[in-house]
Amino acid sequence: MTILKRGDTGSLVELMQLALMRSGYLSEEPDGIFGPRTESALLLFQRNFGLPQTGVTNIETNEMLSRFIKGYFIRTVRRGDTLWSLAAAYGTTLTAITAANPGVQPNDLQIGQKITVPFGFEITPDNIAYSFDAVSLIIEGLKARYPFIDVLRVGSSAMGREITAFTIGEGKNELFINAGFHANEWLNIPLVLTFAEEYLYAFITGDTVSGENARSLFENTKLIIVPLVNPDGLDLVTGAIKSGESFNYAVKISNDYPSIPFPSGWKANIEGIDLNLQYPANWEKARDIKFAQGFISPAPRDYVGNAPLSAPEARAIYDFTNQNDFKMIIAYHSQGNIIYWKYLDYLPPESLRIGEILSKASGYSLETTPEASSYAGYKDWFIGQFNRPGYTVETGIGVNPLPISQFQSIYAANKPLIAAALRETARL
Repeated sequence: MTILKRGDTGSLVELMQLALMRSGYLSEEPDGIFGPRTESALLLFQRNFGLPQTGVTNIETNEMLSRFIKGYFIRTVRRGDTLWSLAAAYGTTLTAITAANPGVQPNDLQIGQKITVPFGFEITPDNIAYSFDAVSLIIEGLKARYPFIDVLRVGSSAMGREITAFTIGEGKNELFINAGFHANEWLNIPLVLTFAEEYLYAFITGDTVSGENARSLFENTKLIIVPLVNPDGLDLVTGAIKSGESFNYAVKISNDYPSIPFPSGWKANIEGIDLNLQYPANWEKARDIKFAQGFISPAPRDYVGNAPLSAPEARAIYDFTNQNDFKMIIAYHSQGNIIYWKYLDYLPPESLRIGEILSKASGYSLETTPEASSYAGYKDWFIGQFNRPGYTVETGIGVNPLPISQFQSIYAANKPLIAAALRETARL
């Protein structure tokens, strides 16, 4: 989290407002505007937590606010503390506390011992615009609540931000899901994070997720998620980046393409390369098509770059895929409520059958990729390289970025889709 003050706007303000809401100091929904009500709430928060009352989110204040984004804090055990009393005090459950503290004996707490206490709310929000900071804090919170997951560094963005993956499950058959290739398609980021959180909670409680036994899925599959492939582009679209050399370069790029609204029309990475046109799957053909459409230089969308894998984000996902043994992949994008399942004449075993299952689970139509768009994408390369099932799932209908009001209907369609994909991955 960064330093914010009255008058600031954007997704980082929404993140701060979310923390103030969750801690009980702000009643209004986040709107991304640091106005007088937000300032008053922040001043009260600072006073009650013994912080300097500046009305500005300095380092100390951000550290305290981040507890309410990550959804946990570290408690030093005091005399009289029990896991049951802590669960009651912080609106959580004994199951949640014990999951976050493997090896801790509920009947043998030691004074001075440090334990992780999850708050009672779910970590992944559905009422804010996302940012790199939000995603990083959510992943940190999931790791604290569920320490058995692995968090991995995949690579870095053009601005040096870390691209992160996390894994759920112990099975040998791997399902890889990614989101956030395109900056203004960010609504899929909370989609995959919400599923992960719900799946993890179902696992520790012995429950089901979309009718599938969570513990059985956990034992028989490994789910690998990269929720944010394009962190710099995301922050440009949602207003977390508003100045600096990279921002100024993006403005210059946008000025060359005045018909594309800025920043809402931005899909590319911060250097103007469309990350889903970067893969060695007939890249030259994609280049010819996009050049004919006028995208001959860095652009807010549809510029293929000067060579395959020249963008660091695309290279990171390419290398990560080659380093693993994914049995199936799902790449999330936005527009159309469609599942694209094929690349050229490749017909990986089980790909059509599984595609039909995913279509039935979600209500999305199963279609082949239009020829003009069927080159140089991640899904295309994966199918061609590995001859295994790969799908591009296009969520929602409208203009990107899709409004947050669509999230619940999108999630309702895709929760059973992902659960079905896990089940089918176990059978491959």
